[in-house]
Amino acid sequence: MRFLPTNYLTMANDTTNRGDAETVLQYHKRLIDQYGAGTTRAQGWRSFDGQRARFDMLCQIADLSGHSVLDAGCGHADLFPFLTKRFSSLIYYGCEQLPDLLNVAIQRYRRASEITLLPGDFLADTMPTTDFVLASGSLTYRHSDARFIYKAIATLFASCRIGLGFNLLSGGVGAGNLLQTYDPEEIGDFCRSLTKTVTLRTGYWPDDFTLFLYK
Repeated sequence: MRFLPTNYLTMANDTTNRGDAETVLQYHKRLIDQYGAGTTRAQGWRSFDGQRARFDMLCQIADLSGHSVLDAGCGHADLFPFLTKRFSSLIYYGCEQLPDLLNVAIQRYRRASEITLLPGDFLADTMPTTDFVLASGSLTYRHSDARFIYKAIATLFASCRIGLGFNLLSGGVGAGNLLQTYDPEEIGDFCRSLTKTVTLRTGYWPDDFTLFLYK
């Protein structure tokens, strides 16, 4: 495992807000206190089955064997073993700005050679360019900038060589929740303004949808 220290990355750019980041940090600290460090619930997933269903869908973006992948907002880097069991010779980069989550990944995968972990903002200009970028759950938080989701999608798509895959919520979120829901068709229309090759997937998990964008 390689770990690139914080000074490798620039701090948040104009697509992020430090106040929003602090809100997310405190949210996960409460989950860790409630469910324990290293648990699925500490990352905000309601169940392991929901996490796995989303991972299964993201794996359908392409044959990732022999490719590099950035896991944007990797949490505990649970996607790493999921991908390496399915694809050979995969090079994995995981980026996470919440130390309490990233430290779990560092301890779990410190002996794995195919993984590089980076602390900081996955929208930073200094993120490595990879063949594919995957984001599972990391774009679902409410943000003070109403255009954040569009800026984030455009930034992540620009940073990949082949394709971007991400999931968002379409429902199931109560009032006052930190998470944000989106209209799949509206997000899909925006993605089609970036590229003609867009695939929308629904029906694999309640109130969830995935989009694949290709160069």
